[in-house]
Amino acid sequence: MEKLLEEFSLGLFFWQTVLFGLLLFLLYKFAWKPILKAVNDREEGIKNALDAADAAKKEMQNVTADSEKLLKEARAERDALLKEAREIKESIVSEAKEQAKVEGNKMIKQAQATIESEKKAAVSEIKAQVANLSLEIAEKVIKEELSDKKKQQKLVDDMLGDIKLN
Repeated sequence: MEKLLEEFSLGLFFWQTVLFGLLLFLLYKFAWKPILKAVNDREEGIKNALDAADAAKKEMQNVTADSEKLLKEARAERDALLKEAREIKESIVSEAKEQAKVEGNKMIKQAQATIESEKKAAVSEIKAQVANLSLEIAEKVIKEELSDKKKQQKLVDDMLGDIKLN
């Protein structure tokens, strides 16, 4: 059994070595040149970018004097614009506050008027309901009173008595 394992290990080692060699050959044949080309292209691109950066640096040194003057002018203009913007902001804010106050008062008055009209309508509706209930109660009481002949006669006599006394 040990011999079989030893032969298997040697055979496996042999085939792994052959496959690794084949893989190296394929990489060299098909991948090595494109990889080297990409690396060289990248190196050349970086070199060109560094050359361009050096040229730009030299040009910037030539323009520095003019840019300082422009920068001072721009700062002065910026300060003037900021001052004007602050003044405009303050006026807009104060106008907005005033307008909001006016609109708020107007809305409060409208709400109060609406509440008052709804209150009057509710009171009116309650009065109508009370009147209807009173009539219904009176009708039931009168029907009860007039359902008996003796009670009817007594009611008529009482009413006549009240009229004669007045």
